[in-house]
Amino acid sequence: MIDLLSRAGKLGEAKRLIETMPFTPGMAAWATLLGACRKHGKMELAEIAANELLQLEPTNATPYVVLANMYTDFGKWEDVARVRKLMRDRGIKKLPGCSWLELHNRVHVFVAEDNSHPMMKEIHDYLDWMVLKIKHAGYVPDLRFALVKGDETGEGEKETRLRHHSEKLAVAFGLLSTTDGAPIVVMKNLRICGDCHNAMKYISQISCRKITVRDANRFHCFERGNCSCGDYW
Repeated sequence: MIDLLSRAGKLGEAKRLIETMPFTPGMAAWATLLGACRKHGKMELAEIAANELLQLEPTNATPYVVLANMYTDFGKWEDVARVRKLMRDRGIKKLPGCSWLELHNRVHVFVAEDNSHPMMKEIHDYLDWMVLKIKHAGYVPDLRFALVKGDETGEGEKETRLRHHSEKLAVAFGLLSTTDGAPIVVMKNLRICGDCHNAMKYISQISCRKITVRDANRFHCFERGNCSCGDYW
């Protein structure tokens, strides 16, 4: 019910439902509300949900990361620094994002900005080409997900960082290494980022492939420019 209310944008009702439950709400209730707050850009309510989560599980990195990302979206860089300092002081580390896929009985793992894969040059060249194609189809890079301050680096560098996100690297490798029309299945240990989610829809359309990304929340099945999640995750 909390999820349904959140999807409908009725976050106030979702919060009241949590607060009036005849039992103590668990992690799932507040985590659902926190995820909805990021989707709908409700900063004040996100802070409340994150604080409730931290009281339940102080060592869980997720509330810190979601808050920091939301502060980034709103350009609140002092708050971003405060949250990151709090994480350092408490010894809490964010898991590095990684994506992987299995091909010919071998698992290929990708991490953002990691150049250890033997085909990395071909992967980067392919992504450069693919990004040009999907831009012509309407894709606009969402530079917020580069997660750097606007005055620290230029737009070109931000776009490069976005192109090198682990899920994009994994999908590009899959497209390069399989036959036309073959489906691609990628796993990711964290939530897929908003820019990658949008890019995957365009890539599925341009490549005429079915691309499945299983992130920490759910399966995303991209096909013909759409995602099975309906752009809510």
